[in-house]
Amino acid sequence: MTGESIMLWGPRPGTYVRGTETVDAILKAARTVLIDEGAGAFTIRRIAAECGLKVGNVSYHFPRKEMLIQILLDELLEGYDKLLESRVRQPDLSVEQKLRLIIVICLEDIAGKRTTRLFTELWALANHNEFVADRVRAFYQKVHDFIGEYVAALNPALSADEVQTVALYISASMEGSTPFLGYEKPWSAKMPEFINIATLSLVALAKTITSDQIDGLR
Repeated sequence: MTGESIMLWGPRPGTYVRGTETVDAILKAARTVLIDEGAGAFTIRRIAAECGLKVGNVSYHFPRKEMLIQILLDELLEGYDKLLESRVRQPDLSVEQKLRLIIVICLEDIAGKRTTRLFTELWALANHNEFVADRVRAFYQKVHDFIGEYVAALNPALSADEVQTVALYISASMEGSTPFLGYEKPWSAKMPEFINIATLSLVALAKTITSDQIDGLR
């Protein structure tokens, strides 16, 4: 738990310690409820029932469900960072190959049940909860930073703000495919072809777009 998180929540009963059996069970139950039952079912009471604990035991570690959202997003970022470390940040890959791999990894992830459902429900929660909205925004800013690192290397003529704009466009283009090509969505079978088109077009865009073109689009 970061110092920022402690300041956000202030003194609270119990202790949140990752890796303990009870906390791991609660986090697993929270993911399951959000993915399989949706934002409407995401309550401390329902999560307690899912992991076979009393409500008081769950709220001892996580007094508010928003804390669970923060931890779930932190764990997702850690997982993606490890994936980037093992597959993308390799010295024998060119910058273009690295950006292409990021696009492939993100779209393959969107095609899976966890990501399709989890992020759909997170956005639903964010519509009515300022804290969740801020956590989701911070999560995607990290994603944009990952992408922007390679956009900047491919197209050094762009300013830092323009790099962020292009990274945002790439991220939004991928995330926007979720309701069409995500898990059990109407055109999910088309995801392989979509990935081929996306890697071709988005990498070419990152390499060739100019400041004048971005200003013109604006």
